[in-house]
Amino acid sequence: EADMEAVFIALLPEERRRGHRRPVVPPRGSLDDGPPAIEAEALTRRFGDFTAVDRVTLEIRKGEIFGFLGSNGSGKTTTMRMLTGLLPISEGQARVFGAPVDHGDAALRRRLGFMSQSFSLYGELSVRRNLDLHARLFGLSDTRRQERITLLTEHFGLGRYLEQRAEELPLGVRQRLSLAVAMIHEPELLILDEPTSGVDPVARDRFWALLVELSRGHGVTIFISTHFMNEAERCDRISLMHAGRVLAQGTPQALKAAQHTDSLDDSFIAYIEQETATETAGGETAEPLPRRVTPPPQGNPAGFSLRRFWAYAQREATELRRDPIRLAFALLGPLLLMIAMGYGISFDVENIRYAALDYDRSPQSRGYLEQFDGSLYFERQADVRDDADLWRRLVAGELTVAVEIPPGFGRAVQAGRPAEVGLFIDGAIPFRSDTIRGYVEAVHQGYLRDSGALPGDAALLQSPIVIETRFRYNQAFESVYAMVPGILMLLLIMIPATMTAVGVVREKELGSITNFYATPTRGAEFLLGKQLPYVGLAMISYLILLLQALLLFRLPMQGSLAALTFGALLFVFATTGLGLLMSTFMRSQIGAVFATAIASTIPTILFSGMLVPVSSLSGAARVMGFGFPSSWFNHVSVGTFTKGLTVDALWLDYLVLAAFGLGFFALSRLLLRGQER
Repeated sequence: EADMEAVFIALLPEERRRGHRRPVVPPRGSLDDGPPAIEAEALTRRFGDFTAVDRVTLEIRKGEIFGFLGSNGSGKTTTMRMLTGLLPISEGQARVFGAPVDHGDAALRRRLGFMSQSFSLYGELSVRRNLDLHARLFGLSDTRRQERITLLTEHFGLGRYLEQRAEELPLGVRQRLSLAVAMIHEPELLILDEPTSGVDPVARDRFWALLVELSRGHGVTIFISTHFMNEAERCDRISLMHAGRVLAQGTPQALKAAQHTDSLDDSFIAYIEQETATETAGGETAEPLPRRVTPPPQGNPAGFSLRRFWAYAQREATELRRDPIRLAFALLGPLLLMIAMGYGISFDVENIRYAALDYDRSPQSRGYLEQFDGSLYFERQADVRDDADLWRRLVAGELTVAVEIPPGFGRAVQAGRPAEVGLFIDGAIPFRSDTIRGYVEAVHQGYLRDSGALPGDAALLQSPIVIETRFRYNQAFESVYAMVPGILMLLLIMIPATMTAVGVVREKELGSITNFYATPTRGAEFLLGKQLPYVGLAMISYLILLLQALLLFRLPMQGSLAALTFGALLFVFATTGLGLLMSTFMRSQIGAVFATAIASTIPTILFSGMLVPVSSLSGAARVMGFGFPSSWFNHVSVGTFTKGLTVDALWLDYLVLAAFGLGFFALSRLLLRGQER
């Protein structure tokens, strides 16, 4: 046998190598007189002080198979990504079909098909859905989309895998799917970055048979990188690359002849040895590259496409639907938090445990204690035995209030002399203890009135004017009426923003962001497609929380339900926009989630009016309150539930919420890169 791959294939079981043929590359036909498919002149890419690609010059003609041969880290991938517009060029220039490479040129992207070295398709989508998604991204009509999917499915042998998820496919089938996706829009140029890496020899030969058919049968220009010498032998011309530089360029036969060797391995080693020995900027090329004067770019960038936007929205929705953990977090999380926080967070001070240490035991002392017994806020416990028992029970938390009535209290009251009473309050929670102190003072004042000990009471009772306190909203003065609408606001920013925060950064981590870079998708289409499913999910969560508020907590809807729902829609557009903004510039999902949680939760709890009215804040706290969307929706939520507000009373809140949503989206679009770093 000629080589070890042939030996390996010959030793395979019959069923594994049945139908296998070594690919044969027929001679190339007549050449097109137009500009080359790819031209690069002194192409350079730097990452800080490191030069990854150093003055690379090459030319790829239409219809040929051009190989990029080199070891890992030699700069092949960086060069290819610059030629596709995925990476910016530090120096030099590159042209594709005569037009300068421009990552924003949608028309040029439609002529290219790119297959990255790592698997960058959406693993959670089926084979059919991946093909359909990319067909939509390239703007194919419904009829043409179905035709192309059917044709490529048959051509690449994907029929039996159509409904299988891409992440479950064997590696060889994944490579075929990636090539089919790159071909879905019938590109004139295919750029393939080590497409057969990690694939067994049989699958690799089948893959090459497809490439040969595309080149010779359909006139597709193929630019392929590899580190397999037998694959390089199949190319019309190759370029040898080492340490960011092109060592030589020409046909495999010419390169071997130039070094007087019988194999490309020996030729490649000889070129590297020459490069190392002479330390020159580059080696001699087997064929000189003619310089051409190219016409100005002919790109015609497309406008906003509903088809591409909807394709990303469907893809994101499918990912959500197939991730039960995230879906449960989005829907069940707010439901459970509403119950826990609605019942668990309360500023009502009721059922205050108190006990008495009555040394007097007179009718007057019993009358004084009856004032506590008649209050709805106090709950009497077993009497205190002595001072030691009083302090022990206060320290242990058994009592919140202890009342000590000294001897002689009754006689002093009867005689109209000053009488003292000891009132001890547990001050472990200052806010609660201040409230309890007010209740205790009210009971004390009530006793003085009833006993006639307050001077001027008789005159007050005979006055024709009586002042009574009334609460216009929340007459029962129960915190649930304020807390539940506030919790609704908190959950509609905390959960949706955190969920959306992984939308873009997850694609960066998985590498599937390449699908955005390599297609004519506009940034607005990509971001709106990402955001829309989370807006829909947040509105479903809103409806669940609304039913909880109405049925479980029995909050009356005093105002307009439509006003609340419209405000919620604007609010979740803003909150998901906040998460999207975080996702565009963060580099990891963990970082995006933590940053979003901090940025959304802290201002919401402290400055939204949930605990302290924004109108009572001052300075930076007041600016934070009005400078964040939660305070504006809190006014909508509390106002519609308790104050009877309708749409016409909330127009300013709506305008501000819409401005926040549009502002977050605009910043996201500004920070979203159209190329890799």
